[in-house]
Amino acid sequence: MGESVLRTKSYDFAISIIKVYKQLITEQKEFVLSRQLLKSGTAVGALIREAEFAQSKADFINKLSIALKESNETEYWILLMRDSDILSFNKANILLLENKELISMLVSSIKTTKLSINKL
Repeated sequence: MGESVLRTKSYDFAISIIKVYKQLITEQKEFVLSRQLLKSGTAVGALIREAEFAQSKADFINKLSIALKESNETEYWILLMRDSDILSFNKANILLLENKELISMLVSSIKTTKLSINKL
């Protein structure tokens, strides 16, 4: 079986977040907000990986719902850093687009799983 698109995209997003984090701490000596971004941005993929081995559909939904919350938090940190001129407008918008895509995929997966539970 091939890797899921959600798994791959969340991993790629985490790599992007790590690269931005490294740039922020090296070039701008920004340690506090960048750490928050690192934590929430990489948690998304980790939670998606956890969901792969969920014990039930309810557990699966729970893990993806937490990943959705982390994605929302990640958006907050990106916007905050963009609007306070810590992160460039261009780089922030690229990250925001990637994150929005993950949010859409998470919402879709959660809805689909909830519908499958209701059909039982």
